[in-house]
Amino acid sequence: TRLRENFLSNSALQSFLLFPIHLLIWMYSILSFLPWYFVTGVRQRKFLSRRIKARSTSGHPEGPYRSVDHFDCLAVEDFPGKDTLDKLFKHAVERYGPDPCLGTREILSEENETQSNGKVFKKLILGEYTWLSYNEVESIVNEFGSGLAALGQKPKSTIAIFCETRAEWMITAQACFRRNFPLVTFYATLGEEAIAYGLNETGITHLVTSMELLDSKLKNVLPQIPSLKQVIYVDKKKYNAEGFPEGISIRSMEAVRELGKLPENSTPEPSDLAVVMYTSGSTGRPKGVMIVHSNLIAGMTGQCERIPDLGPKDTYIAYLPLAHVLEMTAEISCVTYGCRIGYSSPQTLSDQSTRIKKGSKGDCSVLKPTLMAAVPEIMDRINKNVMSKVQEMSYIQRTLFTLGYKYKLEQVKKGYDAPVCNRLLFGKVKKLLGGNVRMMLSGGAPLSSDTQRFMNVCFCCPVGQGYGLTETCGAGTITEVADISTGRVGAPLVCCEIRLRDWAEGGYTTKDTPNPRGEILIGGPNVTTGYFRHEGNDNDFFEDEKGQRWFCTGDIGEVHPDGCLQIVDRKKDLVKLQAGEYVSLGKVESALKTCPLVDNICAYANSEQNFVISFVVPNQKKLTDLAKEKGIEGTFEELCVHPEMEKEVLKRITDVALKIKLQRFEIPVKVHLSPEPWTPETGLVTDAFKLKRKELKNHYSDHIERMYGGK
Repeated sequence: TRLRENFLSNSALQSFLLFPIHLLIWMYSILSFLPWYFVTGVRQRKFLSRRIKARSTSGHPEGPYRSVDHFDCLAVEDFPGKDTLDKLFKHAVERYGPDPCLGTREILSEENETQSNGKVFKKLILGEYTWLSYNEVESIVNEFGSGLAALGQKPKSTIAIFCETRAEWMITAQACFRRNFPLVTFYATLGEEAIAYGLNETGITHLVTSMELLDSKLKNVLPQIPSLKQVIYVDKKKYNAEGFPEGISIRSMEAVRELGKLPENSTPEPSDLAVVMYTSGSTGRPKGVMIVHSNLIAGMTGQCERIPDLGPKDTYIAYLPLAHVLEMTAEISCVTYGCRIGYSSPQTLSDQSTRIKKGSKGDCSVLKPTLMAAVPEIMDRINKNVMSKVQEMSYIQRTLFTLGYKYKLEQVKKGYDAPVCNRLLFGKVKKLLGGNVRMMLSGGAPLSSDTQRFMNVCFCCPVGQGYGLTETCGAGTITEVADISTGRVGAPLVCCEIRLRDWAEGGYTTKDTPNPRGEILIGGPNVTTGYFRHEGNDNDFFEDEKGQRWFCTGDIGEVHPDGCLQIVDRKKDLVKLQAGEYVSLGKVESALKTCPLVDNICAYANSEQNFVISFVVPNQKKLTDLAKEKGIEGTFEELCVHPEMEKEVLKRITDVALKIKLQRFEIPVKVHLSPEPWTPETGLVTDAFKLKRKELKNHYSDHIERMYGGK
C-alpha cells in the first residue's frame, strides 16, 4: 500500500493520469459557457458586483457614506403606516393567515447513551415538524397578552423573558409588542449573578421562562428578586413547587391564556420602548440596550432590502439565541414576509449533532430550510469537519473532490458557477443543511475569506456577511448577493449611514492610502436610545448631531472605492507591547484559526511584556494523530499538558503565522493547550462565540503567570 501511495505521489505520473479529467473539464467549460452565460443572467450579476454601492454624502473620505439606492433620505419603514411591531404582525396575519408560521418538532423519545469515557448523554428521537398558522399564532398572542394583563402586567412596564430559542419566545414577544409591555431579554446561558443583576436593575414583576431554566438556574435566583411576583413557564410539563420561594406565583403559559376576559388594550406608539436587550457581556457586566419600536422597524427595513425575494416560499431555521439581536430581527422579518420558521437548537441541527440519536434525522434534514443565519464559529466548524472527512476518503475520491473544488472555486471568484460539480460532487455536502439553502447570513464576528469561499463552493449559495450591533438593532451593513468579493461586510443599509473618525493612537486616519480608515460610527433611525438606567454611559457611546443619532462602535473600518466596508481592527483588541509595537489580538486570532490543529484560540498580551502568548483549544482528532506521529501516548487531556505537544502545536501555528505574513512580534511565543471546549455554558465565550477576554484571563491566570515566567 505504501509503495502504491509513493508511486501515485509522483507529480509527473499524477498529471498524466489526471489529463483525461482535465481535458473533460476544459471541454465541458467551453461547450457550456455561452448558453449558461446568457441563460443565467451572470452578466447582470457581475455588473451589480462591480457597481458603486455607497457614496459619501459630504464628498469627503470620512463620510458619512450612504447607500446609492436610498441616497436622498434614510428608510424608516418597509410598509407605509406599519410603524410599530404590533401593526407589522397584524399586517402579516392579514396577508398570510392560513399559511404555516411557527414550527416545532415533537420529542418522540429520549435515550441515555454512555460514551467511551463513561459520560452519559441524552439522545433524542424526534418526529416531523408540526406547524402553527398565522391565524393560530394570532389567537395565542391575543390570549396570552390578555392573560398577562389580567395578572397585573401594566402597559409601559417591563416584563422579562429568560428562555431558549423556541416558538413560545416569539409568541411572548408578539404578545408584549401588542400590549405595549417593553420586553427585557436575557441569554439562556447567562450565569445566576448576571440574571439576578439584570432582573433587579429592570425592576421586573413578571418573568417568562422554561421549566428547564426554572429548575436549573432560577431556583436560586428568585429569592434575590424582591420585585418579582409572577413567573410563567412555557412548557406543558408539570410544576413541582418544592424549593421555590413563597410569595411568587408560578403558572404555565396555558393557564395564563385561560385567564379572564379581554382587558382594555393599550397599543404602542413608534417612540414607545419595545425591548430592553441585555448584551452578552463580552467586555464586562451586561448592559441593557433600550430599543423603541421605530428603531426595530427601521433596522429590519434595511436588512430585508438585502435579501432578494424574501417571502412565503422560504423556510428559515431558527436555532441561534433569540436574545441576540440578529436572531430576533431575522425571525420578526420572516414572520412579516410570510416565511415559515422551524425551531431547532445547536444540539439537534444536523444528523451528526450531539443530541440526535445515531440513525435519526437532524432538524435541517427534516425542515430543508432555504434561509439560515450562522455565526462564523459554526461555519468554521462545518468547514473543518467537511475537510476532515475529505482527508479520510480514498486517494481517487479525494483527488476528484479536490479537482472539483478548485475548479468551482475559480468559477466562483469570476462570478460564475459549476452546475455539474454542484450535482455530482457537492450534492451530498449540501444535504448536511437540508439541500435547499439559497442564502446564508453571517454575523456576530468577522468571517474568514477561506470559510466564506468554502460555503460558496460546497453549499452552493451566497453568504451575506453583515455588520451591526445591538445598539443599532443589528443593522449597519450587509453584502449584496451579487457581490463576489470576500473579507468585506458590504455597503450601508438603506436605513443608516456610516462615517469614519480618526484614531491616531492606533494609526488609523481618513487620510490613509489606498483607502480611508478609522473608527466606525453608525447613524440613522435604527440607532437605539441608550442604556437602561446607565444614562451616564450614553455620552461615551452615543452622539447627537444635526438631528441624527450616532453610535460609536469601537470597531475600525476601511471604506473601499465602491462604498463597501471592511472591518480591520477593534480598539479594545489593540495592546501596546513593552517595546512599543501595537498588536491586534483579533487579527492574530483570525489568522491562526486557519490552522487545522486549532478549534479555538485566544491571543493574550501584557503591556509590561514584550511578547504575545496564547491559549488554544486543539482539535481532538488532529492532536491525537499528531501525537501518534511523534510517538507520544496518552488521553486527550494528558496530551494537552504534555510539553512536547505544546512545542509541536506552537511550531505549527508559527508556520501558519509566517505563511500568512504576520509580523514577528504578533506571533505567539508560548501556548497553553486547553482540553475543555469554550462554549457559552462555560462563560468563556458569548452566545455568538465571541471571546470573553476578562473571563479567559481570570480562568487561565496561573498559566499566564507561568508563560510569562512568574513560576
